[in-house]
Amino acid sequence: MTDLLTALTESGLVAIIRCPGAGTATPIGRTLIEAGVTVLEVTLTTPDALEAISELRALDTPGVLVGAGTVLTVDDLDSALEAGAQFIVTPSWAEAVPAAVERGVPVVPGAWTPSEVHQADAAGATAVKLFPARTGGPAHLKAIRDPFPRVPLVAVGGVGPDDVVAYREAGAIAVGVGGPLVGDAATGGSLDDLGERARDFVERCRR
Repeated sequence: MTDLLTALTESGLVAIIRCPGAGTATPIGRTLIEAGVTVLEVTLTTPDALEAISELRALDTPGVLVGAGTVLTVDDLDSALEAGAQFIVTPSWAEAVPAAVERGVPVVPGAWTPSEVHQADAAGATAVKLFPARTGGPAHLKAIRDPFPRVPLVAVGGVGPDDVVAYREAGAIAVGVGGPLVGDAATGGSLDDLGERARDFVERCRR
């Protein structure tokens, strides 16, 4: 758990790879790593997510963590771990959360309300994903952070480059970014443009 928490705190960024078709997740992941991203999440809603996780782990890039997102069931957890996922992320409370904690797998559950944040933290979550962040913005994150100052919060959902500072100032240890970062690369768009966006996010998140 410490490795993931340290990586989140130091980088301030989780790159979320979600693609509608197969064949793009791995090239996207490689591009993100080359641009300096150190924490990558491949969602299981991507058709070839497990293959992509395995291929990105096979790169064995020092300091890079590759995890699985949208992990809901114990079967999802098993598949993700078999593929080499180093951590898991969920959009909400799910049966995979306590199963991951029991196995010592770093897990970042999704939560929105104070009760959900407390439930995730009490269960042993490495950090808690405040999702969808854009619904309440940095003000909601700060309101959650005030009564739970020791709970590591990651803002996810609609976080654009201009939003990073506000979320960090509100108390987020990191932001999780999918669409605003990956953009049209998820459907075969320019990887060069993706690299530029990634370098911009890396710089903004480390400030």
